[in-house]
Amino acid sequence: MTTNVAASFQYHAPSSVEEACRLLAKYKGGAKLLAGGHSLLPLVKLRLATPEALIDLSRIKGLSYVKAGRKGLAIGAMTTYYDIESSDVVKKAAPVLADAAAQVADTQVRNAGTLGGSLAHSDPAGDLPAVVLALGAELEVHTARGSRTISVDNFFRDLLTTALRPNEVLTEIRIPPLPARTGTAYVKLANKASHYAVVGVAAVVTLDKAGVCAAARVAVTGAGPHAVRAKRTERILIGKKLSALVIRRAAERAGAEIGDGFNSDIHASAEYRAAMTIVFAERALTEAVGRV
Repeated sequence: MTTNVAASFQYHAPSSVEEACRLLAKYKGGAKLLAGGHSLLPLVKLRLATPEALIDLSRIKGLSYVKAGRKGLAIGAMTTYYDIESSDVVKKAAPVLADAAAQVADTQVRNAGTLGGSLAHSDPAGDLPAVVLALGAELEVHTARGSRTISVDNFFRDLLTTALRPNEVLTEIRIPPLPARTGTAYVKLANKASHYAVVGVAAVVTLDKAGVCAAARVAVTGAGPHAVRAKRTERILIGKKLSALVIRRAAERAGAEIGDGFNSDIHASAEYRAAMTIVFAERALTEAVGRV
């Protein structure tokens, strides 16, 4: 019988973001940050990831919080899914984020997994990347010398790849206030065992007083190598009254940005994912419009 044993690595538990950044710089891309660990540790155990070092962020104080202000929500990167799904502040300011967090995996994972870990890992089947894309978030990242802000539109690059540099730590997620008359929704076709998204769609839709779509952001996860905005869907929606026919026509373009890059694995073929992207985009949009 063979067993999966991780390759040897160094373990560090810094007490500050600056210390974590210095450690990242020391290993020059050879280290991995450990947040909740539910995504990274299985990869390490199976030797699909073989980092020289793991840098555990759990001992850094001040990275778990939810704050509301005039500029919207500020959420610490180490805030758990459970803290998000149970936060009255999140439910009021960005209900789709609370709804999506409640759909992640199971109770054990939601009590340990973190928002920042999910975004930085950029798992193609993760729920939260699509939601923060639809919400138009900004991400604050730090190095030992300073910080910068990355628009979520520029953050997800490829399979398990983001705009984070090797010496940067994601510290905060900022979500702008939702305009009046905005409805939101996240729906997914979940894997029965893991609850990962085979396909998931997040929709944020704003209607004017005449019922015409003034703004829309739609994002898809699970279907391709990373979460993407469905910009062609958005363009069809904006400026129109969102009848069932318009929503259906817009949903048919939800996979356009993925093109020929639909995932195909033991859970679903590329063709099935393409078809389900349309189905779940229509459901998410219909639900979001119904919540305006």
